[in-house]
Amino acid sequence: MAEEAPGRDPSARAPMPQLFGTFGGVFTPTLLTILGVIMYLRLGWVVGNAGLLGGLLIILLANGITLATGLSLSSIATNTRLGAGGPYAIISKALGLEIGGSVGVPLYLSQALAAAMYIFGFREGWLWIFPSHSPLLVDLVIFVVVFGVASLSATLAFRIQYVVMAVIALSLVAIFTAPGVWTAPSEVSLWGSYPGALRTAFAGTNFWQVFAVFFPAVTGVMAGANMSGELRDPRRSIPLGTLSAIAVSAVIYIALVSWRVRAAPSDELLRNYTIMIDRSRWGGIVVAGLLGATFSSALTSIVGAPRILRAMGADRLIPAGHWVARTAANGEPRRATAITGVLVLAALMTRHLNVIAELITMFFLITYTVVNVVMLAESSLGMMSFRPTMRLPRVVPLLGALGSVFVMFIVNPTFGLIAVAFVIGLYLWILWQGDIPRTGTVRSVILEAFAEWSAARVMTMELTTSRAWKPNLLVPVEDPANVRGEFNVLNDLCRPEGSIKLLGLATADSVGHLTPRLHALSDTFRQRGTMSTYCAVDSAGYTTGIVTGLQVLRSAFFSPNILFLRLPSDTERYADLRGVLREASRLGVGQLLLALHPKAALGRSSVLKLWTPLRAPGVDIGTYLSAENFHLAVLTALRMSRAWKSPLRLVTVIPDGASESLARDNLKELIDLCRIPGTAVTEILEGDIATALAAASQSDLDIMALRPAADGGGPDLELVTRMVTLTRSSCLFTGDAGTESALA
Repeated sequence: MAEEAPGRDPSARAPMPQLFGTFGGVFTPTLLTILGVIMYLRLGWVVGNAGLLGGLLIILLANGITLATGLSLSSIATNTRLGAGGPYAIISKALGLEIGGSVGVPLYLSQALAAAMYIFGFREGWLWIFPSHSPLLVDLVIFVVVFGVASLSATLAFRIQYVVMAVIALSLVAIFTAPGVWTAPSEVSLWGSYPGALRTAFAGTNFWQVFAVFFPAVTGVMAGANMSGELRDPRRSIPLGTLSAIAVSAVIYIALVSWRVRAAPSDELLRNYTIMIDRSRWGGIVVAGLLGATFSSALTSIVGAPRILRAMGADRLIPAGHWVARTAANGEPRRATAITGVLVLAALMTRHLNVIAELITMFFLITYTVVNVVMLAESSLGMMSFRPTMRLPRVVPLLGALGSVFVMFIVNPTFGLIAVAFVIGLYLWILWQGDIPRTGTVRSVILEAFAEWSAARVMTMELTTSRAWKPNLLVPVEDPANVRGEFNVLNDLCRPEGSIKLLGLATADSVGHLTPRLHALSDTFRQRGTMSTYCAVDSAGYTTGIVTGLQVLRSAFFSPNILFLRLPSDTERYADLRGVLREASRLGVGQLLLALHPKAALGRSSVLKLWTPLRAPGVDIGTYLSAENFHLAVLTALRMSRAWKSPLRLVTVIPDGASESLARDNLKELIDLCRIPGTAVTEILEGDIATALAAASQSDLDIMALRPAADGGGPDLELVTRMVTLTRSSCLFTGDAGTESALA
């Protein structure tokens, strides 16, 4: 992962803050977040329901999921230096700022709101000692202390956490050395009967509901990674600190399960949440450990959350991001911390967070899922840039991702769906902003790999493409300014699923000067909803450049299937144009030749005519379309009619009135079999072509098939010129490639 995501505001770079090592920056905050209120107050209830083996299974399963996530996080960290924001930096670099932001915002909210939950946990422990104290006053005092420490310095916060860790260690000593527990003769319950909880009158529960109560205890594995921007050596500290904290906490939880089944019978474990305090050697130090654990967890959350917010602000993913990303002289994100403090205070004023507690867990699990997906993708794509010193088998991130999703819907399916919908909504909102830089190395490689895989599969299949036909135009460009007159026609022909390949011909200009103009023109097409790419070639001439481009691009997977040309005003270039059209036909590329009326141009872009040749009696429609070189003409007319939102007019010229019935039947069958919309209007004109055109109503664009010249030297360009004069409008002439079908 890069140290600074593309698009990040350079002015938002922080002064160099205090850098932390593995123990203080990763191991301590991660371990203290895992060893929290659930360990002290709810683990006994878990064991009372599940028994010894059931409790161990719950702990191993929960730690297995977080261990897989911790391993994925560690492997990614050993690949390159993480930027600020921890998991947010990982996701943004790999999958793009849009996905990073859509996961980063709920991750930030869950971290901030978790601080409020830990303060509530501290209050419960405090009131157990001093029941007469005001709950609101306790909350506010602890908030002021935690917020003050976090605002002053992360260094001060971590120094306080060393003291807390010592207190927790002493509390564990007091628990494990409790007199008589290990030698108690009471029978150990191996498997529980899941009677439930006191608040539900022991109406019963099950393994997964008990698992859902315990799992939030192990959701602190990202606490150290959040400090990624302030670690001396994140490539070493994050793996070592995170995995060590997971391992140590797992050993402690396993030991505590064994202690609890010996400390009291199941019935007492279910009813007495303070069994650890009551049966320990020194109850006071255990209470101090409980208070220290909740205080430390609140401090870790309120220190880590602003780092995520600041990173998103520097990437302009949040309103006023430039302002939020500013830091103090010592590198502390004071503004982000102030915003986080306001959010935590507002949560405290609600007086309880039980309603959204599970939603917070969902946001953590979504983050774990995406981190595992990033690891799975990077290890599967074979990118040269992914060379972690800590390699994992792909089954590890796969199990981590599947396990995280599974737990989401075990804990609470409703909140799981709400959390997913929230993330998707954020993603769409970020996309709607429109000015977010498009990043994401893994995302681009995934799409590229999928395209290559699809291309390899398609190229091994002998399939006709007539049903999947779409216009992929090759447009030769000598001067991009000349494309302005045909821009709308090109866009109407290709949007939404077609594409345009601009072939720059450096005949009067150098490739270096022509390329940036092609780039700007291609961008304009993309902004209008048409896929467009470009290339430029040094050309010795008009014909040579186009023919070379045709020959080279025909071997590409996404090759052009139509050559789009404009009738030159200089008749001396007709010979070159005929040669180009002949070569396109030989290579199996369709031809579109636009002949703009010198005065009318495209007029109102409203009235559209398709000139249909008269079909001989007894000739089926498929043979007729192929013989008349007319498939592309029909398809082009349909696309233009759709783009202009105008009924298509089908016109046939007959020599005399005797052919009128035949012409009507021909037009009716053409409309039916080619599935031309019923709004189409038919028109039959009698006489020679000049007389018919003089009598025809005025149109903005006439579409007709290219006709061969009498001498067999290619298309009749003189007829093309004459038709523009006779129709008094612009004309679009078509030549079939043989791969398109108006009947498909």
